[in-house]
Amino acid sequence: MSNNTKELVKSLKELLAGGNAHATFDDAIKGLPAKLRGVVREGMPYSIWQLVDHIRITQWDILEFSRDPKHKSPSWPEGYWPKDPEPPDEAAWKHAVDQIKKDNKAFIHLLEAPDADLFAPFPHGDGQHLLREALLIGDHTSYHTGEIIVIRRLLGAWK
Repeated sequence: MSNNTKELVKSLKELLAGGNAHATFDDAIKGLPAKLRGVVREGMPYSIWQLVDHIRITQWDILEFSRDPKHKSPSWPEGYWPKDPEPPDEAAWKHAVDQIKKDNKAFIHLLEAPDADLFAPFPHGDGQHLLREALLIGDHTSYHTGEIIVIRRLLGAWK
């Protein structure tokens, strides 16, 4: 791996871990009262739970697409959003949060693989490559993390 590629991977890891210029996903959900997870605030199309599970599903899909040419993505948009605004139970919430962290680490491992080529199009798909998918995860998660914070502010549950 060239020095430029190593520096790029380092920057992508920082993007995927969050922070720098914005709050992290962990920051956004830290201390969130369980009773607010499923609240749909007036004027908003979804709850914090729906955003969290959407982040989970989307990141999982991108990870699997990036490492498995036989992966089948969920149908859009219904396959990417939970219907119920409330998590079924505490275990579902914990599973979603844990899966986001686990899949994020797994994607970072793809970037760090000695044979990783960030620019080579995948043999499947229509031109996607590892760099594009890393940027997509970072951008998507950051966008929805911001929405979680806005909803928390609207609910009076943000510092």
